[in-house]
Amino acid sequence: MKILIINAHLTYPGWSEGKLNLAFMELAKTFFVERGHQVVETFIERGYKPEEEVNKHLAADVVLLQTPVNWFSAPWIYKKYVDEVFNVGLSTKALLEGDGRTRKDPSKQYGTGGKMQGRKFMISATWNAPREAFDNPNGKLYGGKGTADLFLHITSNYKFCGYDILPAFGIFDIFKNPDVPHALEDYKRHLEKHCL
Repeated sequence: MKILIINAHLTYPGWSEGKLNLAFMELAKTFFVERGHQVVETFIERGYKPEEEVNKHLAADVVLLQTPVNWFSAPWIYKKYVDEVFNVGLSTKALLEGDGRTRKDPSKQYGTGGKMQGRKFMISATWNAPREAFDNPNGKLYGGKGTADLFLHITSNYKFCGYDILPAFGIFDIFKNPDVPHALEDYKRHLEKHCL
């Protein structure tokens, strides 16, 4: 199996250095390599070529996005990455061919033009928010919504291209009450359960 791990961290000196996201990325890389799988990495902040990223996606069976959650989403550099990479994937018809609809067959649904069926996409995220803030009908901010709801704009890009979306993983409350060793162990179990 081939794995692409995308690191969407954006450095803010003295506040967000990327060490925690790197720890989860390294754990995932080690996890897959120890099981005989190939791992390719992209660090968005270090630069990339959209055409090469399309090829990485084409070669990968599983794409993992490792990201901090900044203002309720991935950092802006990830949106730029998606716009550039997926536009190349559309223009070359490598990742998808249109949105799936045709004038001849109105029964075809929007979002069915992807060519990446059988491949998987997963998000691993670091959150300041506590776990209890999600899936809580009495929650003031999210009103019962979960992390999958907040990530819909990210997962939809991959689903639009035909990927299956795996359950996301998160480490929560990273500034006030982190339990990194426990979360790393949980992440191994999550990868074992959902990615193999």
